[in-house]
Amino acid sequence: MGKKVLAVYYSQSGQLEQIIDHFTLPFVQSGATVEKLRVYPERAYPFPWTGRSFFSVMPDCVNQVPGKLQPFSFKESGYDLIIFGYQAWFLSPSIPSNTILMDPRFREIAKDTPVITITGARNMWLSAMEKIKPVLKSMDARLVGNIALVDRHHNFISFVTIFYWMFKAKKERFLNLFPVPGVSEQDILNTGHYGQAALPFLEKGNWQGFQEEMVKQGAVPVKYSLMFIESKARKIFKVWAGIISKRKKRDAWLVAFKYYLLIALFIAAPIILTVDAIFFKPFLSGRIKRQKQYYSGVN
Repeated sequence: MGKKVLAVYYSQSGQLEQIIDHFTLPFVQSGATVEKLRVYPERAYPFPWTGRSFFSVMPDCVNQVPGKLQPFSFKESGYDLIIFGYQAWFLSPSIPSNTILMDPRFREIAKDTPVITITGARNMWLSAMEKIKPVLKSMDARLVGNIALVDRHHNFISFVTIFYWMFKAKKERFLNLFPVPGVSEQDILNTGHYGQAALPFLEKGNWQGFQEEMVKQGAVPVKYSLMFIESKARKIFKVWAGIISKRKKRDAWLVAFKYYLLIALFIAAPIILTVDAIFFKPFLSGRIKRQKQYYSGVN
């Protein structure tokens, strides 16, 4: 094919690397040159996490404060397509992902280049993607596609299983009762179909209609309940991050945020969603449809 593709990403557990591998496999098989660059933070984030280390990154993550990465370089001076893999931490791009976006070399190489974003998330990725869009625009990159792979289980269930995985580093059934955490193996394998669908667009160098094709294939799940929760939570997270970032001693505030998060998810969210379902949602079908269309797209 003669096309040059760059896939740049950070992966802590290895899940996103699997997703990138399956998505880019059709490009490799077609004869394109695929450069996969997994970046590493200068100061590694532990996996498994500890509770303290996980919550300690919240303020910088929400405030999009970049960190430092180990040295890396690009093999080419330009590419026909860039695949940017990211994960969401606290409804924001992870610190390593945000650091890539802020790197002057990446910003230069992404200028005037088509970009496809791809994530492996628990289920809430909308707010993180909304933070990525303006950053890509500021470097004159052309966002042509977005793919989101998620844990398809109920929000409460995936909350339990993701913390088991994060704190034990075991992608297996918790207590032999809960499902396997993270994006399912079948969904990861199916990512290859999205890569296959991207091939004609890459060959032509014209990406018009690609995101619509991804929506048809179910590559961009947008659930109303999660969209609603995110719209409220991201504002509150911003307030918490602002307060904590100003404190020299943060531990007590981070503990308070942890318990706020648990109360908000297991007590407040069900009440708010019930009230919304009864008094508001039935009268906002047009608005909800437009919101879903917006989040499914790349504008």
